[in-house]
Amino acid sequence: MEAEPLLGGSTNRASVDYGTGDSSHSDPGSPRTRGASCSVTDDSCRVEDHDEGLYIQQAVVFIEDAIQYRSINHKVDSGSLRLYRWYYSRICQWGLGLTIAVVLALAFVEKPSSITYTSDPRFRPDPWEPPCGLTEAIELICLCIFTLDVAAKSYLIGWDEFCINKWLIGYVLIIAASVIDWAITVSMLCHETIRVRRLIRPFFLLQNSSLMKKTLKCIKRTLPEIASVILLLALHLCLFTMVGMLIFPRSEDKEKNGEWEAYFRNLPRALSSLLVLLTTANNPDVMVPAYSLHRGYSIFFILFSVCGTYILMNLLTAIIYNQFRGYLLLSVQTSIIRRRLGIRAAFEVLCCQGPINGSSSEDHVERVHVPTLLEIMRKVKMKSYYRQAIMKAAEQVPGGFIDGEAFQRLFDELDKDIIKEHPLKPEYRSPVLQWIQKIGSHYYLTVVGNVVALANVLCISTILVLDSEKIVSQRDDYYMEVINCTFILYYLIEMVLKMIGFGWKGYLSYRNNIFDGVFTVLLLGLQISIFVTYKISYENPTPAQKGVISMWEMVRLVNMFIVFRFLRVIPEIKLMALVASTLVDLVKNLRAFAGILVVVYYVYAIIGMWLFHGAIPAPAGSSGENSTSNFTMECGSYEQLEYWPNNFDDFASSLVLLYDVMVVNNWQVFMDAYTRYTTEWSKLYFVSWWLTSSVMWVNLFVALILENFTYKWDKSHALSVSDVERMRYETTVQLMFREHVQEPTEEELLTQLRQHRHLHLSR
Repeated sequence: MEAEPLLGGSTNRASVDYGTGDSSHSDPGSPRTRGASCSVTDDSCRVEDHDEGLYIQQAVVFIEDAIQYRSINHKVDSGSLRLYRWYYSRICQWGLGLTIAVVLALAFVEKPSSITYTSDPRFRPDPWEPPCGLTEAIELICLCIFTLDVAAKSYLIGWDEFCINKWLIGYVLIIAASVIDWAITVSMLCHETIRVRRLIRPFFLLQNSSLMKKTLKCIKRTLPEIASVILLLALHLCLFTMVGMLIFPRSEDKEKNGEWEAYFRNLPRALSSLLVLLTTANNPDVMVPAYSLHRGYSIFFILFSVCGTYILMNLLTAIIYNQFRGYLLLSVQTSIIRRRLGIRAAFEVLCCQGPINGSSSEDHVERVHVPTLLEIMRKVKMKSYYRQAIMKAAEQVPGGFIDGEAFQRLFDELDKDIIKEHPLKPEYRSPVLQWIQKIGSHYYLTVVGNVVALANVLCISTILVLDSEKIVSQRDDYYMEVINCTFILYYLIEMVLKMIGFGWKGYLSYRNNIFDGVFTVLLLGLQISIFVTYKISYENPTPAQKGVISMWEMVRLVNMFIVFRFLRVIPEIKLMALVASTLVDLVKNLRAFAGILVVVYYVYAIIGMWLFHGAIPAPAGSSGENSTSNFTMECGSYEQLEYWPNNFDDFASSLVLLYDVMVVNNWQVFMDAYTRYTTEWSKLYFVSWWLTSSVMWVNLFVALILENFTYKWDKSHALSVSDVERMRYETTVQLMFREHVQEPTEEELLTQLRQHRHLHLSR
């Protein structure tokens, strides 16, 4: 779960004392003393011994805030800091994330339930419906946890900050609305038709991620630029619609009315036909009736596609990416300021400690004692690699004291990539073991292993092609087993050689070896199980089934593992390795962008269920196999294509239908079906979903994939494959745009620190 800043607003506010040891309010320009804050006057600090532990605690929290790009605008007294660290602990954040997942997942079991093996109304059994009160009790527990969450956040930032934080105010309102709607559900014994709280549940996911909120804010700011291009696109669509209706009027000759009858019969149909053509989903179907009459009609459709699909749509993609990237840079700038501000705040509170080990007052006003910093770093929750790097750099500082500029530079280690050092190879005295080690650690052993793996996959492919027309009982598994056994024996030998060459620790330090070794062990275990269970021989190549898994199923499982094992070649090819690592980074570090898409999917699925639940009934006599053969169907229609499982009858099928529309392949079939079964206004729902998902979000996601890949390519194009394997890129959104942001000045940092509501620095 991403760490969320407790305060999203500006820090340029008047200082007010909340939760500090001294509850008195004083003028921002006057010197102040504190129990949970620091007062610096005349270039020195006067503190008591019991405050030193508090300063250490404050510095630890500020550094953790900087690491996670969190705001430091929270209470800094001892009790609040303990609550703050507990709130952002892994167990607490995982618990909150699990609660959000549970409350969102309730839509799958609430009425109409998705607990059926199929969504096809012809074969769908009656779904399991939870008894009234079960999901409501789970939801009430979740709402109680959310209430505790908002109470903790509000307490930690103080009342004044809460009153100006729109997200927290919205959080309270959403919880209140959910409780009211929950009470209505319980009072009506779960017989209400619409549950409004379903629609607002995704807010819980949004408010818990700072990057999601920044992404949403960037999208909001990008909308005006997007609207201008969409307006131009609408003008293009309307212009060609009018021209098309003029070119393809109704003719007295019925044989020439094919284009008019199918696509230009009236204005709504003409608009929707060309809109679908804009996505190429009905090309060349929309052109064929006119094109069959005259070649020249193709010019109209080609001009429309070139101008709309290949120019305006790509221009829209470019504008979405460019504008969003600009606003995202501003958000990243804010994150960088937060990191620098947190580090500077830690430095300032550490400067408030008195003379250490007899040092003069000049030694501690502007500098931090190195042992104090090392003590703090041991308490900070962070990756051990970065902790060791920062501590190592601090120990090398001459004089034993660190000034403000050097203190900031120490934490530049957080922006560097992790270099993974492999353990040293073991030393053998035996000449035989030394010779085996040389073979096992040589690069060509991996190359030969990749060639052998390719040969194994080719053998499997050849046998599958030869046996593709045979049923299972006619297949001869003997030759397949002999081939697989030979290759698996080689895989085992290769694994043993590498273990001897690199040693246990060295072998496991390579992720590719772990992947390879796991599949080798699985294959060996399956092969032994086949021999023990079936005792396969040439005379009896296909023995009768024994136990739960048949002979063919076990062989098929072995073949699948062998195919998956062939993925070991990916790290050996630089470009392929970068592509794979880019995909992994997208899963790890760009969850916020996918989270916004989840929110949009969730909201549209709920709205779709409200609007179209049960709108398309199952055909008469749907219990039989040929259920659609008793009535006439138009070719290419929803009924003729048997798209019955794609509907809005439950939450799960609604998500699948929305995905089908987002892909835009045959999406006009769904739009046409719901238009026929409901009203023409249903087209607005599908068009708005297409604009939101396919036009804006998918294009944005593709652009971010390109940004991620370009970032990694620029950093690794001069490196070898082995260097790429050793370097573990910490690709985050902040690092992707790091070189394009401007560093804050020391004056800006000190100005914001002086305006901190709970930390009073008069310096």
